[in-house]
Amino acid sequence: QVQLVESGGGLVQAGGSLRLSCAASGRTFSNYAMGWFRQAPGKEHELVFVAGISWSGGTTSYKDSVKGRFTISRDNAKNTGYLQMNSLKPEDTAVYYCAARQLTVASDRYAYDYWGQGTQVTVSS
Repeated sequence: QVQLVESGGGLVQAGGSLRLSCAASGRTFSNYAMGWFRQAPGKEHELVFVAGISWSGGTTSYKDSVKGRFTISRDNAKNTGYLQMNSLKPEDTAVYYCAARQLTVASDRYAYDYWGQGTQVTVSS
């Protein structure tokens, strides 16, 4: 089992920045790829892939609309993953979840085995 806890969400003005963290415990974090997903208001049944990173950090993947604005990273020594979000837009408003899976990065939510509880990000215009 891997337990994941997100933090770092909050309210920010458009154009601002936030850094989300995902603290892992349980099994060896470095054995798992990590993904960030988000669920926008009014779209409770849509969990959208935002970014993913391989166990080593050597491979990353991003949703097109966040490329150049968001950066995913990880520190395996600290058992923590990160999502740096810059130039935030109101349409980035959502609950953000981190997730973990063995093997490679994936954009399919059903490929992930472990999930955090989510952290709210609100971007005001």
